[in-house]
Amino acid sequence: MDKIAVGAKLELSRRFFWDYCQTTASSFYKSNRIFLKDLCYELQGFLSDDDHDVLIINEPPRHGKSRTVGKFVEWVLGNDQSKKIMTGSYNETLSTTFSKGVRNAIQEIKADEERIVFSDIFPDVTIKQGDGAMNLWSLTNGYNNYLATSPTGTATGFGADIIIIDDLIKNADEANNAMVLEKHWDWFINTMLSRLETGGKIIIIMTRWHSNDLAGRALKELPLSDYRIKHVNMPAYDEKTDTMLCEEILSKKEYQRKTKTMGADIAAANYQQTPIDIKGRLYQKFLTYDTLPDNIIKIWNYTDTADKGADYFASPVFVETSDHQAYVIDVLYTKEPMEVTENAHASMIVRNKVNHVRIEGNNGGRGFRRNSERRTKELGYFGAYFEDFHQSDNKQSRILSNSAWVENNVYYPSDWATRWPEFYLAMVAYQREGKNAHDDAPDAITGIAETIQMQNPQNLKERMDAAKFYFG
Repeated sequence: MDKIAVGAKLELSRRFFWDYCQTTASSFYKSNRIFLKDLCYELQGFLSDDDHDVLIINEPPRHGKSRTVGKFVEWVLGNDQSKKIMTGSYNETLSTTFSKGVRNAIQEIKADEERIVFSDIFPDVTIKQGDGAMNLWSLTNGYNNYLATSPTGTATGFGADIIIIDDLIKNADEANNAMVLEKHWDWFINTMLSRLETGGKIIIIMTRWHSNDLAGRALKELPLSDYRIKHVNMPAYDEKTDTMLCEEILSKKEYQRKTKTMGADIAAANYQQTPIDIKGRLYQKFLTYDTLPDNIIKIWNYTDTADKGADYFASPVFVETSDHQAYVIDVLYTKEPMEVTENAHASMIVRNKVNHVRIEGNNGGRGFRRNSERRTKELGYFGAYFEDFHQSDNKQSRILSNSAWVENNVYYPSDWATRWPEFYLAMVAYQREGKNAHDDAPDAITGIAETIQMQNPQNLKERMDAAKFYFG
């Protein structure tokens, strides 16, 4: 090897993160992969950027997010052994793997003279003897330089100059679980941020899933606390130019195949960085309340018993106001069998002093009505009128034609995302077109719209006109 050329390459690798990546992993960090070069320069530039405290990078899967963040930790510590870096991943296994990758790169012993390793570029940087635990270790000339953790791990006693959060969500189920998303946020603000040193930097790099995932919450809420944010968004496919972010990593043909098989919502979130609950969803807004209005005229319950074993029993209780709007006050949404739901339903009717109970009589609904009514009276409540009825209209058409009325006239408690998480998810993620795992929650809410509009002929006419507009 030409010593002068090697010396120049080593010097460039010390100065520039992109050159470091190319030198140590040339097969992945190719010059034609412009998005990787942009990512490297964004990360390096952020370190000396006095105008931003938080860098949020959204990038599709398999495009080198975690790998690049790991190499960034190597490069930062190579240049400054006083830096203290804390990384967070979605579980202890991943955070340990991440930590070992960085630690092993620093400890790597050169075996091939033709291959440049970390110790060639940063010869004076080594792991402190006896202080190289998998998740917490120090450099020889530093102290507690690196900690890898997760929402279930610990950060006690560790302060950080740089906090890096790498892909906290592992699948769609977590992305759609309001309680999981809330726990992620609590962990981030109460644990991770409390460990950030004065003047420290925060990097969040992840695939987008939900409007309330960590990136979404950070974009909305951190500026309220005077954090200055820079947002870099990298969709896999550019519709305007009809080009892929990187054809080598994900070709257009493969992208189209994936999007056809995984569903529009997942594909939009994973590859286009459009949150799963926004892309194509039927309901674009949800009205909420903190206190009930004074003009309540009636308390209703609408119940849709489960049609099949995989369906949900969906039963909201709502109050109707004098201006014919609905305020949801209680929800029973479960996959429990009839012997459980009959008792739970009766208890809910008593608890909320419901006046009128409407139950879809299809698929066992009539028998359910008799049993629930009997149980309600056994509990000592005689104030509810029970009726069952046959629902013959197409479910999808009913949901679509009533959606505008639902958006403008149905109110939910302000904490409904955590009070009824499964019900909340079923409503916010319901797609106008495409695959919906369940339609029981939208169907029950549609029942609210139909119940109130049947009391008001003008509203009923508007609903029928809407149905004609949608379905001819």
